[in-house]
Amino acid sequence: MSHKHLKEDFVSNFNGTSLLEISLGLSLAPLCLLCRGLLLVLYHLHCGKPLSSRKYSLLLDFLVLVSPLVFSCTVLSPVLCVVPAIIAAFCAGIFSKIYSRRKHETRVPFRQLVRDFQETCLDPEYIPAITVFRVYINVLTSISILAVDFPQYPRRYAKAETYGTGVMDFGVGAFIFGNALVCPEVRQKSYVTQPIFSSLARQFFSVWPLIFLGIGRLLSVKSIEYHEHTSEYGVHWNFFFTLAFVRLAASLLLAIFPKNKSWIVAINLAVLYQLILNTTSLKMFILHGSDGRDSRVGFLNANREGLLSLFGYLAIYMASVQVGLCLLKCRNTVKGWMEAVCFLLLTVLLLFLLLHVSQAYADPVSRRMANLSYCVWVLAHCLTFLVWFVVVDLTLVFTKLLVKGARVPCCWDIVKSPLTSKKQETEAVPVGGEGTLSHICLISAINKNQLLFFLLANVMTGAVNILIDTIHSKTAYTLSILHLYMFFNCLIMYILHTKNIVLKFW
Repeated sequence: MSHKHLKEDFVSNFNGTSLLEISLGLSLAPLCLLCRGLLLVLYHLHCGKPLSSRKYSLLLDFLVLVSPLVFSCTVLSPVLCVVPAIIAAFCAGIFSKIYSRRKHETRVPFRQLVRDFQETCLDPEYIPAITVFRVYINVLTSISILAVDFPQYPRRYAKAETYGTGVMDFGVGAFIFGNALVCPEVRQKSYVTQPIFSSLARQFFSVWPLIFLGIGRLLSVKSIEYHEHTSEYGVHWNFFFTLAFVRLAASLLLAIFPKNKSWIVAINLAVLYQLILNTTSLKMFILHGSDGRDSRVGFLNANREGLLSLFGYLAIYMASVQVGLCLLKCRNTVKGWMEAVCFLLLTVLLLFLLLHVSQAYADPVSRRMANLSYCVWVLAHCLTFLVWFVVVDLTLVFTKLLVKGARVPCCWDIVKSPLTSKKQETEAVPVGGEGTLSHICLISAINKNQLLFFLLANVMTGAVNILIDTIHSKTAYTLSILHLYMFFNCLIMYILHTKNIVLKFW
């Protein structure tokens, strides 16, 4: 077997992992974010000023926000169930120390503290959970696309061949979900109210870099005979094309149907697609080709997974638009966001019940087809992930109220707090809010150049696979490579951010 075929076989023919393990894994990123925030507040409490060193801030962010994720998907994967518990216990210890050492003027009864916390007004213009969600999906994907080529990455985390829920199967749908949360229709950009053809022309202009990157990836992979998992998208199709065409199709649908009814469009798309899969030969065509022998002759045959899964991804996108609209409703107080969290949790519960029914009576989860079960699964876990980040943000807001002047990058700005006077509020929060600290935040750095981060990760993954025999790498060597790869990628984003450079020209 050639080295190319050996690598293709190494990342193929798997059945995924359990829903519980994926849920445990998704809790790690929010807990790491909470840990970073609590450490910054504790530092402020101890030193009387925020951490201002760019070098130490980058090091802290990488060691707390990124490194635990690398360990958790490699050497710590056998004991993944205890990792969130350990991080949560560490966070609880830090919070206890902050609470016990808070200044005398904020020492009010706990019940009064909670009531004041609920009445705290937050900046309605910025929802940090959306930013952090999108950044972490990018980070987790970047880790996985290289780690999967090493033996220390559990095979159950890799993409399932036909049916199953692998960690990497979730990443594909989560990218679609994250893009929809910030689409022009959700952000209510002015040009979406223009005539349909004018609006679509503008949307096409905005996605041409994805089409260009898709063509570039296709040409580069074919020219160097890089290993490919053909049943993932097909012979010529790739994820960049999927992102671009889903965005264009969604823009057309949102120009026809009211955006506040996008969830209805999503349900109809997913259910109709599943009915066609179950009542026609389409499912057999996707899985086995037109001749039943996995034929790849002809463009449709060659790229059947990538082309036909667009219906499922489009359903995810439309449902995610509804989520984005729900999140952007004006909620100025902590109490309003706590109610929103309860509503989202009920939605998550309903989706998991629907997933059980769908898998029992329709079809198991299949990323390859992007069927109904896959759409419901992705939405359920994406909402869970998003709720985690909202809860973490609210926890950090409560912690900041205990320590006057404490600030955490990429966390909610406190517009008005019942615990302090108006004059004190003006002193505690500088003009521009906590965004003034964004120059020392790795999350802000990645967020500013997300497409570049993902592209750089893909290029570096290819380079590592060409230069290194990843399949036979030892544990220490694997961890070193993965950490260097992620640190270099994060460092580039950080440098660009400190120089206020955004590589976006479309």
